[in-house]
Amino acid sequence: MTRPTIAITMGDPAGIGPEVIMKAFAHPEMLAMCNPLVIGDANRLRKAGEIVGAKIGVDSLSDAKAANFASKNVQCVDLKIVPDDLPFGQNSPVAGEAAYRFIEKAVEIVQAGIAQGICTAPLSKEALHAAGHKYPGHTELLAHLTGTPEVSMMLVSPKLRVIHVTTHIGLIDAIKKIEPGLVERVITRGHEVLVKAGIKNPKIGVCAINPHAGENGLFGYGEEAEKITPAVEACQKKGWDVRGPLPADTLFFLAGRGDYDMVVAMYHDQGHGPIKVLGLESGVNITVGLPVIRTSVDHGTAFDIAGKGIADERSLLEALRQAVDLAPGSRAA
Repeated sequence: MTRPTIAITMGDPAGIGPEVIMKAFAHPEMLAMCNPLVIGDANRLRKAGEIVGAKIGVDSLSDAKAANFASKNVQCVDLKIVPDDLPFGQNSPVAGEAAYRFIEKAVEIVQAGIAQGICTAPLSKEALHAAGHKYPGHTELLAHLTGTPEVSMMLVSPKLRVIHVTTHIGLIDAIKKIEPGLVERVITRGHEVLVKAGIKNPKIGVCAINPHAGENGLFGYGEEAEKITPAVEACQKKGWDVRGPLPADTLFFLAGRGDYDMVVAMYHDQGHGPIKVLGLESGVNITVGLPVIRTSVDHGTAFDIAGKGIADERSLLEALRQAVDLAPGSRAA
């Protein structure tokens, strides 16, 4: 298998992204599984390397094609837009603008065929907005940059996979937005990525909205029958093993012990809660439906510990593994 090139965006330069990237490069497995190409700011990476005690240099590249993956140094497409005195641990429009530009450049590099996937370090939504980029997060930003009308967020941990029907909107708005067509499209995207990952006939469980799946009208206003059941039945007619709507609490228990390959969550916290209970260090965020492969750490910028050298790099390593598995030409693609 040819090692794919994965574009790693540095995220918010005031967060822990630069530190976890430099820590990840200390793991030999990282270089063994892919050609990691960082999109960011070389000086910021060097500063982060000093903070975490990394014994590796950083090469500043003006062109991604100049990357030398035989080198022991970090290969960084250097946008040179982070001020040397930018403090760690603080929101700022400067950092938000930098995070946006890193993503923009990564998309350009993948679309040019230089890299086969994107792995993102965390950004700050507040800083992104302060810079004038009004996106709820990476998912929506990448959809815009690639001209994709609709994508889904999938969270993956060693014991659980969860895809979301709605994400970064309030609960009342989420319930309004859920409808059979949307639910069916989300199930379809999840089914496709599982088959691509080598699961021939994935077993998919679909969450209800209300407690006890509405319990025959005792809870809610018939949302399950109106918004979810038609989508499940449409997928079943395709010959897929899709079951639901099911009570979320029971479904997550069953999925956690291996009875289901994927859970379809109806709203943000319904899906995020179980994944994060299992451990942020092992969670990965995958954007499903984009024309490019994109995975991400499942944690935020952690401004409270940024610049202290104690951030955990394991989620980034797992996100890279997922990106490699899904990249064109890999064993799972």
